[in-house]
This record gives sequence, structure tokens and C-alpha cells, in this order.
Amino acid sequence: MAKKIISVGSKAPNFMLKDQNGTAIKLRDFIGKKVILYFYVRDDTPGCTKQACELRDDMDTLGRRNIIVLGISPDSVDSHKRFVEKYNLTFPLLADEDAKVAKKYGVWAKKSMYGRKFYGVVRSTFVIDEEGRIIREYRRVRVAGHLGRVLKEL
Repeated sequence: MAKKIISVGSKAPNFMLKDQNGTAIKLRDFIGKKVILYFYVRDDTPGCTKQACELRDDMDTLGRRNIIVLGISPDSVDSHKRFVEKYNLTFPLLADEDAKVAKKYGVWAKKSMYGRKFYGVVRSTFVIDEEGRIIREYRRVRVAGHLGRVLKEL
């Protein structure tokens, strides 16, 4: 299990990562807006694709509520670019190839699949308020119904 480093009420750790176009994105650039910051496992996998497409399909609702979406995974800028283009995603995907940001948020953990142990992202979502504080956290997210739950609680 990932060591829980931050929680509701904490100042969200700032970061600078490159998006699918190679543009540097800083969390602090979004002060004044709510941010849904979600960590996902890997580009173009079934659960991650479903999650990204649900967010894409609700961007009008999110925009009306002044909410920005940022996705983070350990995939490369090039992988993100292909994923964004394939599914017409309309929000930034950020490349955290060394998992430094995932570790800051406590979502990098030892996992096991088919008897093989490895480190990876635990699917998680953080809602950050206009002042940069975490107001909601969702760890070990199940994709089905997740976005609806987040929107209902905001």
C-alpha cells in the first residue's frame, strides 16, 4: 500500500511536468480554479481509457463549474500524445516518468499481478480548491461511477 503523504486540508504539492505536447505545466498555474488531478496506471488500457473518456465527455459540465482536469501517469510524452489523439482527449495528460509526483501524492506503491511484484500507480483522484488545498481525495478508485460521485460531492 502506498504511504499516505497528503490528505484533505493539505496544501497540494506543486509540480512541473510536461504534457502530451511537451509543454511544461505547473499545478500553481491553476490557482483560482478547482482542479481534478487524477493519477492513472497506463495509457490506452481498458480502465484508464474508460476513465479518460468519461472525463472528456463531461468537459462541458466541468468547464461550467470552473474545474480543470489534469491526468498523470508514468507514461512518456509521446505515449500521452498518441493516447490523446486516439481518443480526442481535451485535457492535459502529464508525464511523470520517474514517478516523483506520484510519490509526493502517496500513490506510488508496491503491487502484485500474476505473482509478479512491482511498483506502480494506485488509481487515485484529488480535488484541489482555488487556493491550492486538497478538498477531496479518492484512493484505490474504481472507474465505474467515479466521476459522478466526484461531481455530486463538489
